[in-house]
Amino acid sequence: MKASSGIEMMVRLERGTREPLRVQLERQLRDGVRSGTLRRGSALPSSRALAGELGIARGVVTEAYAQLAAEGYLVASQGAPTRVGGGSTGADAVPLPAGEPRPPRFDFRPGEPDPALFPRAAWAGAIRQALREAPDARFGYGSPCGVPELRNALATYLGRVRGVVADPETIIVTAGVTQGLTLAGRALIARGVRRLAVEDPGSVFMRGPLAALGLEIVPVPVDDGGLDVEALDAGGAEAVLVTPAHQYPTGVVLAPERRAALRAWGGWVLEDDYDAEFRYDRAPVGALQGLDRERVIYLSSISKTLAPALRMGWLVPPPALAADLRREKHRADRGSALLEQLGLATLLEHGELDRHLRRSRLEYRRRRDTLVAALARHLPHARPHGAAAGLHLLVELPGADEAELLRAAQDAGIGLEGLSQHTIAPGPPAVILGYGCIAEPAIEPGIRRLAELAGA
Repeated sequence: MKASSGIEMMVRLERGTREPLRVQLERQLRDGVRSGTLRRGSALPSSRALAGELGIARGVVTEAYAQLAAEGYLVASQGAPTRVGGGSTGADAVPLPAGEPRPPRFDFRPGEPDPALFPRAAWAGAIRQALREAPDARFGYGSPCGVPELRNALATYLGRVRGVVADPETIIVTAGVTQGLTLAGRALIARGVRRLAVEDPGSVFMRGPLAALGLEIVPVPVDDGGLDVEALDAGGAEAVLVTPAHQYPTGVVLAPERRAALRAWGGWVLEDDYDAEFRYDRAPVGALQGLDRERVIYLSSISKTLAPALRMGWLVPPPALAADLRREKHRADRGSALLEQLGLATLLEHGELDRHLRRSRLEYRRRRDTLVAALARHLPHARPHGAAAGLHLLVELPGADEAELLRAAQDAGIGLEGLSQHTIAPGPPAVILGYGCIAEPAIEPGIRRLAELAGA
């Protein structure tokens, strides 16, 4: 049976008119190709299948296909489906490429884990279990805030691993931290917040969605102790976005005295618990939310621990904002995908995520060590920061032209980011080197090539 025999297509023929059925069919197919509704390269139903669907003689379809093939609108091959050809004069219907863009030769781009470390077997088992055990009713619309299994598992996991105090009923499952920030920003605006303080330097990808909501962004300096809390009052902000466990991009931890000062500050705090799971040379740092449930909006995701493609995160609101954030989530969508939620709940309950983190932590530590050693050999004047945790280093390059180095690196097939991409006030020339996506053997030659470009 040909692959195209089960394909359906929208064609409507008018009987009892002067226009023959074959001419009607040709006209509709020709118009479809011209307009782009029939995409170039797409398969059409077999002549037998389309004739049966339309209730006409097969010869009518065969003649129409032959005429359009002669005009270049269709392509017919022996033993293969008839396909739309290149005769389109309307919307270009060239298919999108199936693969992802080609990665750089030396991929030091920060912000992503190694997709090869994704625990496929454990994830597949969790999804199969969800398919077996989920009752039929679960496949309808559930709570947009998340399934109970995942919210219960998250409350237990976050309390045990991050020191977060969370009632399962208040946890909101999101499509990642970005959606969580957007929901929180809308809720805060509804409460009268107009000015939001952000770390400077700080992730442009995090502050961008909040600025798009209309919040005025107030930069606050970051130093070796993290966010300069004393500078918050000078900016007149009513809320602040912080990454206290592992600041992006500097990698510093918010100092204990500044945590205390932030609690005493009095405004709303959006805590992005960035990269908290990956630590190598230091003890774990608990979430700020565990110290102040009343004003901290806690946000995290599995984008770094498992894979960004799963698009799943969570938000733990303070009691005063719980109803507001549930309302914003209801307005935003009808909830995250069911099977993925149940799959993650299974991984959490069975300890599979803990085991995955232990394995990946060892791998990332080896890469971190290799990167630090390569920098010492090939860029001895460089000043690396944030080596104790995370998946990236911030590397200051005194005397370098950052913009020129970034251009040269791109031409040489080296993927990385510059510090200037994440600063509001001018900062020193520096690059951000991620080691989540680069294989360990490629680190040394990648840094050697970067050093050549930097003139070291």
